[in-house]
Amino acid sequence: MITQLNPPLPMHTPKGDGLAHFVIDYGPEADLLWVIFMDSDGACWSVPNPEIRLSLNWSMGRRKPDADKSAAPAAEEPARIHRVFGRGSDS
Repeated sequence: MITQLNPPLPMHTPKGDGLAHFVIDYGPEADLLWVIFMDSDGACWSVPNPEIRLSLNWSMGRRKPDADKSAAPAAEEPARIHRVFGRGSDS
């Protein structure tokens, strides 16, 4: 089955960056194939799923790994598990 992506998705591949316009699914025993038109020269490649990554997008939370470390520390999360008093020997 072939599916047209609307809008196309920006992808990073071993051959460079490009826009994925289609995805091909040959079934459960095959990788998805992404049909990507390269930014550099317009070449069209079918790239297997394990070899692609979505391009970075700061607003969607897909940031460079070291950008997360330099960001301001987030507020500490509240504890989700509360101690129950009145049980056991330390009540």
